[in-house]
Amino acid sequence: MANTLLSLTATHTHLQAHIEYPQSGVLSKVLLNTDSCQYTLFCLAAGTEISEHTSTCNAVVQGLAGQGSLTLVGEEIPLEAGVFIVMPAHAPHALKATENLAFLLTLSQP
Repeated sequence: MANTLLSLTATHTHLQAHIEYPQSGVLSKVLLNTDSCQYTLFCLAAGTEISEHTSTCNAVVQGLAGQGSLTLVGEEIPLEAGVFIVMPAHAPHALKATENLAFLLTLSQP
């Protein structure tokens, strides 16, 4: 199993304690990786863009802090604290952080 911050035991953490913005680009931390799901905290510096791509997994994006946008199948969705986005496998998507941005990405097998 990959190096993760948590293990698959009864445990808890406060996500805000793990948010750490890089000077530029993306900082990702795998919180937990199981046979069926991967939970990763993403922290993007203001101005960072991730070009359009797809994933072979289903995904959920949960906004935690900051501001940005996620373009999903051509629709631009504001990405901020409290936003919950469902992305089916193979859906084209891209990201842009207009200010420092943190979100939780959950990948699961289709």
